[in-house]
Amino acid sequence: MPRSRRDFSILRIPCTKPGCNRWFKNKSGYTQHTNAVHPLLGAMPLHTEPSQFNRSPSPFFNGDDNPLQSDGAGEENHSEIPRSAQSPIPAEFFGAGDRLYRNYHPSLTGRPCDPEGNFLLPGALPLPLSEKSADDWTPYCDRLEFELADYIFTRNQTPAAQINHLLDLWAASLIQAGADTSQVLFTDHRDVYRTIDNTPLGDVKWQSFSVKYTGDIPDEGPLPWMTESYDVWFRDPHQVVQNMLANPDYASEVDMRPYREFATETDERQWQDFMSGDWAWNQADQIAKDPATHGSTFVPVILGSDKTTVSVATRQNDYYLLYTSIGNIQNNVRRAHRGALAVVGFLAMPKTTKQHAKTVIFRRFHHQLFHSSLSFILRNLKPGMTKPEVVHFGDGHYRRVIYGLGPYIADYEEQVLLACIVRSWCAKCTSNSKSLDDDNLLRKRVHTDTLIEECDHGKLWDEYGIIAQLVPFTNDYPRADIHELIAPDLLHQIIKGAFKDHLVAWVEKYLMVTHGQAQANIILDDIDRRIAAAPAFSGLRRFPQGRNFKQWTGDDSKALMKVYLPALEGYVPTDIIRTFCALLEFCYLVRRNVITETSLNEIDDAVAHFHQYREIFKVTEIVSTFSLPRQHSIKHYNTLICLFGAPNGLCSSITESKHIKAVKEPWRRSSRYKALGQMLVTNQRLDKLTASCQDFYARGMLNSTCLTSVLATLNARAPESMMIQANMSHLSRHPLEKTRTKTLTSLMTPHHIPELSTELCIPDLADLVRCFLFEQSNPEDDRDPTEVPLLEFPHYRGRISVFNPASLTFHAPSDLSGIGGMKREHIRALFVITDSNARRMLGMDVARVMAFFSLQQHGRLIPSFSAQNTPHFAIIHIDTIFRAAHLLPVFGTVPLSPSIKFHHVLNIFKLFYVNKFADHHAFEIAS
Repeated sequence: MPRSRRDFSILRIPCTKPGCNRWFKNKSGYTQHTNAVHPLLGAMPLHTEPSQFNRSPSPFFNGDDNPLQSDGAGEENHSEIPRSAQSPIPAEFFGAGDRLYRNYHPSLTGRPCDPEGNFLLPGALPLPLSEKSADDWTPYCDRLEFELADYIFTRNQTPAAQINHLLDLWAASLIQAGADTSQVLFTDHRDVYRTIDNTPLGDVKWQSFSVKYTGDIPDEGPLPWMTESYDVWFRDPHQVVQNMLANPDYASEVDMRPYREFATETDERQWQDFMSGDWAWNQADQIAKDPATHGSTFVPVILGSDKTTVSVATRQNDYYLLYTSIGNIQNNVRRAHRGALAVVGFLAMPKTTKQHAKTVIFRRFHHQLFHSSLSFILRNLKPGMTKPEVVHFGDGHYRRVIYGLGPYIADYEEQVLLACIVRSWCAKCTSNSKSLDDDNLLRKRVHTDTLIEECDHGKLWDEYGIIAQLVPFTNDYPRADIHELIAPDLLHQIIKGAFKDHLVAWVEKYLMVTHGQAQANIILDDIDRRIAAAPAFSGLRRFPQGRNFKQWTGDDSKALMKVYLPALEGYVPTDIIRTFCALLEFCYLVRRNVITETSLNEIDDAVAHFHQYREIFKVTEIVSTFSLPRQHSIKHYNTLICLFGAPNGLCSSITESKHIKAVKEPWRRSSRYKALGQMLVTNQRLDKLTASCQDFYARGMLNSTCLTSVLATLNARAPESMMIQANMSHLSRHPLEKTRTKTLTSLMTPHHIPELSTELCIPDLADLVRCFLFEQSNPEDDRDPTEVPLLEFPHYRGRISVFNPASLTFHAPSDLSGIGGMKREHIRALFVITDSNARRMLGMDVARVMAFFSLQQHGRLIPSFSAQNTPHFAIIHIDTIFRAAHLLPVFGTVPLSPSIKFHHVLNIFKLFYVNKFADHHAFEIAS
């Protein structure tokens, strides 16, 4: 008799917890319910906290009021609504010259309102940012006291004993001068700390709760970790986000509305900041289904977590940090921190013996503790995710705000934990771990929940890589899908992953397999010498010993990418070079600040070429599979750029660089005994000083130097004669103009043309000068200089001034560095503009600089330089310089002599590559 088909509609398994009447179809559904409604985590009473902290009540996870319980939201289809189904969206020009236009979201428009939430009329002026007067330095007495506290605590990080010593010296100097010692601003370090603690701004208190295991106990008794309590310290992210929105420092760099940006001339779409992506727009569409939200501002809350170690020697002092930011802030602000990235939590890190560390029950407890902690920490944001609340913004306006969980910044290990998947699977798609690069559907929360409901645990683990017993924290919040929210990670996926850990390691293995250990070591030594011989360039990290060192950082990997390719030439097959080139092309394309539809096509081409050429490693049996999660993530970047904008605004390098200020420096300032409490106090004081500084700047109280401000105050009270004396004293201490003049004069050494010709070994330099002067004097002459008789060239017998060092300051919009993309480079080689109408390299030559000099003709100073542009020399006007270029020698197949150093290379080699990977601007020019 045939076996009847299993009926999944029958509820056959009851919940065994007292008072719960739920039934389930299978064990997967029962397990998911147990972890969500009856978690194996119980709350402990609050700790006795330091006096600096004001802590909220302890959480208690139970079935009635459970921060892990899902409300069933977030299962809507996030796909973009077709244009045909949308109402017409008006376009607004944006930026200088109307070269761009934007379509803003029609419903969530970020309209200003009053403190009660009533919308204002268009053009209404904002309220003053502060009602305080321009001389209110509360809690400080004056500017001098604030700047001293800021210098001692923030800039110099002065220890307490040294603060006391400094103040004693100050008091001694006052006594010696016959002044009153009461004029000393602070009595001791406690007075300094007390004053900072009294700052009302930026005051988000640290709180904590404890959690312990409350699940089933083995028959032989509880394991050691089951009786421990685990502390979680956090700050209310709701208040932190409100402080970010109210920050006047970057008020003009906050996007109030989701938008889509296009080029006016071509209608080509481009992505830059987070709010330009489709994810923010789609979220706004879902929110706008409720008419009560219209006119509000959507605020995506960006999260990130990462572990860091502060004591390398013992490796016992490690911390697990939780960061937050908001998607409205533009990428350049978030990358520079500027108060746009904040630590909101120190998560628990349960530890046990090696015997129990890898047991299933401990790892499950560890992982669920992470999700439970995040769910509890973020709980105060949840009401504002469905009902608008009124928030004060940095531009002075109030606006109604709707929150939402945004992208999560994490490396691969964190992504596995977040997505509740098996390691070696992809957190973004359903591709099998043994064939990751196969095309498959993206993971979705609704799909995962359905699988858990219908499949047993073994099948979920083996066929879908899902750990059914874990519940993501996003299940507790509306419109949140953890698989969709995982952000791209340039640092760990591409730079440290695919490049350094994969390709660089595979090259070394290839050399070992092909040449044997002894010969491979000789080749690797020569590759290291080639890397060390790379000529110096602005912003380029040098490797004096090559790439053979143990402690690699992300910056080391980025620097190696710029000089590695020429060093491999002659030692590896061409397809390996092409593999590296394709990956570098991809990396530089996705790291751009602005990514267009054309860029997306170029990214797809680079990925296709990378997948094509990397087969050389499988053919040579260096690797057996390319199913590597970090390398596989390359396939998802096109989609993620469309969702979240340029990836460089969500990279884990942003959070890792924050470790220094948030953890490592505060730890060094601590006594090392129970350091976490001291670190929390330090972070809180730093936030208070930062908030005070922003407030004082917004009120125009820090526009000049402290000395100028004090002198102005004294001058306002003193007679005119004393004013002049004070100003003269000030000027006599700063002879700036005199110093600058001397420095400039020392750079200009007068020469004559014959002397420079001998020095540069250019015999026909005098004729080159005559040709150059003819071209400058006859710009309308269309003849080629070689066709002009030499007698028509003017003679020059005057003096010239030679400038040995030279630097170039220019604007690089595609490679932001400093204020607004300004860069400064020392010039050894350069891009020369030959045709201003041609695009990029089609209108440029590359020249090696021999010398910069100037000469005078008819009273005019003509700056020029002699450039070596093989196979001939030429003298070119300085106005034709576009920017500096980086040249890397063509090493060929001959080993490099150890005696050749990086400063010899430009003079020894005759053939060079133009390094388009020197920086992003050079990549844009040379591509």
